[in-house]
Formats: sequence, structure tokens, C-alpha cells
Amino acid sequence: MSTQYQRGLAFTEEEIFGRGSPGRSGVDFSDGGFEDIADPAKMLPAGYVRGGLEGFPELSEPEVVRHYTRLSQWNFGIDSNMYPLGSCTMKHNPRVNEAVCRLNGFTDLHPYQPDEDCQGTLKLIHDLGRWLCEITGLHSATLQPAAGAHGEFAGLLMVRSALQKRGDARSKVLLPDSSHGTNPASAALCGYGSVTLKSGANGKIDLAELDRLMDEQVAALMVTNPNTLGIFESDIVKIAKIVHDRGGFLYCDGANLSALMGKGRFGDMGVDVAHLNLHKTFSTPHGGGGPGAGPVCVTEELTPFLPTPMVVKDGDKYKLDSGRPHSVGRVHGFNGNVGVLVRAAAYILSMGPEGLREATEAAVLNANYIKARLKEHYHTPIEGNSLHECVLNDKYQNEHDVTTMDIAKGLIDRGFHPPTIYFPLIVRGALMIEPTETEPKETLDDFCDAMIDIAEKAKADPESLKQAPVNTIRRRLDEAHAARNPELRCTLCS
Repeated sequence: MSTQYQRGLAFTEEEIFGRGSPGRSGVDFSDGGFEDIADPAKMLPAGYVRGGLEGFPELSEPEVVRHYTRLSQWNFGIDSNMYPLGSCTMKHNPRVNEAVCRLNGFTDLHPYQPDEDCQGTLKLIHDLGRWLCEITGLHSATLQPAAGAHGEFAGLLMVRSALQKRGDARSKVLLPDSSHGTNPASAALCGYGSVTLKSGANGKIDLAELDRLMDEQVAALMVTNPNTLGIFESDIVKIAKIVHDRGGFLYCDGANLSALMGKGRFGDMGVDVAHLNLHKTFSTPHGGGGPGAGPVCVTEELTPFLPTPMVVKDGDKYKLDSGRPHSVGRVHGFNGNVGVLVRAAAYILSMGPEGLREATEAAVLNANYIKARLKEHYHTPIEGNSLHECVLNDKYQNEHDVTTMDIAKGLIDRGFHPPTIYFPLIVRGALMIEPTETEPKETLDDFCDAMIDIAEKAKADPESLKQAPVNTIRRRLDEAHAARNPELRCTLCS
């Protein structure tokens, strides 16, 4: 096993409140005519000056810089090492995307400026929508939604509006038991009940079960393809026919587009509406609550219901068009999270069609390489090749009283962020691993070596894994207690 991730210096850090000594400061205004600036009481009315805060830190500049630098070193991110969260696609974001989105023409633009002053940004939004439609094989797109779940909501709103226009309001949505947790929430927000569609033994949608459940009250089937087991729904065309023949719409959760980009298109499979996660597939910042973007692509039938305003081309100019009587209305302020859209456009332009296709091929290769190396050490609940992610579980380790949680904590000691655990829910003790296309073979081998070492440790010394992590600032926390009894208020401020 590589030793490059062995622990070296790991700084502990105390709370900053109460540290330092009275009068210590990072600046000195006592000489040079700046005394008034240094004293807020001389600059502001009395009502705007807060009294002293007991325990407020008084520190020198190096102390402040070191405090926050040390705290930042506790964070783990994609710039630290592989981040194998399944279904989240935590891959490296090319720095050229960051440079482009920081161009003054984008950053200095005010959302209330008239269309004629925003032609470059409007063109980018218009072009990005066309590119996403080409990639998905669908007709039109909205770039307003701020995330995948927001895109689901917008997509189902359009389905509901289309059905209402037909005079065929329906009451429920079908959801495979392997679907993302946001799917039932989106259905509920749009007024639909959720009906679970059980998977077959092969991890795919059971056509007979779909045929049984697909009745005149089903508005849509929300399918993820490839699904959360990393398996392609090979019967997707048959699935689409069953749904369409009974008057429903086929919604595709596009969270896993990294496995299809340049290889297969949703529209060619019979999908009516799909959201895309730009912060996953198209390499924009991800995690920490955002920002994200979840554009929605639709068929021509659903195009009249797209959110407004839409960016349209008028001659050689671009403008915002709100004159769409069947639109579901605005779903985001202004034009969405434009900074994320700029990054995604830069990524697509820099990759080109061949680059996008190669990214898919590398993502699938990496996932299957990991699965092949680990299959003798971890149980594989579904046999066969995976696409961009693979799902293992803790069945073998359970024989030694070691669980998925212990495996995840053991990975932290070995320098890796754990993969997604206990999801999808249909796999007991799941370990859902997505390496993405940006990881080299050396990193994949280091990860696999760490996983194999944990599997061997589970046999020889299971108790050591129960104590993991030990090479971290904080030891294992009681997560169940924290979830049930959260302390959300700082005791220093109460």
C-alpha cells in the first residue's frame, strides 16, 4: 500500500474566543493621524456602536492567519484526494472554468441591466441550452433551476401543466425503489402521491410490475438511468412505451449522465423530460450546499410549459421572452445561477464532443476497475458490469462484526473520504463508489489497497476498525445522538 497518505503534521486548534491578551492587535493606528478611524465611537453615532463583547479575542495578525489556516486544513475536498461519493460525481473542476467565470463581463453584470447590455451572457445561456439539448437528444431547455431537486420540481410542474391542459389531471407518480430520495419529495410538492416500483433481482425495473402499476392515474414514471446501482436500464425503450401507451410521461433523473454523455441520449430512449446536474456531470463546484444548477430538457410537446422568461434569439440579438401563456412561470430569480452556467459552458467548449465521450469512457472504466479489484474482498449484491459507479456491501465483513460504518471510518484513517454508504436503500450495508474520470490509475490503486487492507483488518483485528478513525483531530462521534439532539447554538453567544 502506498504511504503517500500517511499522517504527518496535523494541527489541533482551540476556539479563538478568549485567546490573546488585552491590547494585542494586528494593526496600530496610534500614530500617523489615524486615531479617529481606529475608534468607532468617534466615527459613528452612539446608537450604532456596540459595547464590548466579553472574551472577544485580541490577537496579532499572525495568530489570526494561523488560526484560520489551521482550521482550513481540517477540511477534506476534491483538491485533497479522491472523493468517491457514489451518485454525487465529485470530480476535479478544471481551473480554466474558474478563470472564465471570473471575467469582468460576467461578474460585473447586474441582473436588472437591459437585454441590450447583456448580449454576451444571454448568448452563452442560449447556446448552453442548445448544447445540453444536443447531448440529451431533447428539444428545448430551461437553465433556471438551481439544483437537481429543483430541476425535478420544475420538470414535474411541466408534466402537471401538460396533463391539465389535456383535461387529464392525474394523482400519482411511480418511483423505482432505487430512486434518489429527492424524487418522492418533488412528487409531493407537485401534488402527487408516490407509488414504489420494486426492482427485479437484476437491479433493474421489473417490466411486469410496471405494467401492473401503470394505470390512468399515473402522471409519470421517474427513472434514473443508469440507476443508483450503476446499472443501465436496458429495457428503457420498452419502459417508455408502457408509460406512453397509458398517457403518462417518462421523467429521467439525469444525476448519472456521466455514464452516458456522448454514448446515449435520453430523447432517443423515449424520455420526455430530464434534469441535468451541472455541478456533477459538467464539472462545476459541488458540495457545501451550492451553488449548483439543474437545467431541465424537454420534448417539443412539453416546450410550451417551460419556465419564463426564456432566452430566445431575435435576429442577430438575444432577449428574454416572457410571452408564453402556458408556462409554469418563473422558478428562479433572474437567469439562474449564471456563474455555474458559465463554468459548464467553458467545460463543454474545452472538452468538445470527443472529450465528453472520452470522459464517459474513463468514468466507466475506472468504476469497473475498482469493482474488479475489490470483488474478492467485498460482496457484490448485483453481478455484471457497472457503468460509472459500483455498489458493494459489508456482507463478508459482517461475519467478523464489522459494518459499513466501520469500513467508512477506516478509510478516513487511510487518507480517503468514504464513499456513499447505506444507499441505495435496496442494498443492505451498501458502499456506493464513484471514482469519476479524473482519477489516475495510481490513485485508484491506492484506494483499492486501502479497501483491501480494511477487509484484511476486519478478519485479523476487527476491534481496531471499531475504534477508527484514530489519525484525525476528532475521534468517532456518536452520530445518532448528534442527529437526535443537535446543539445548533454557540454557547459563547447564548
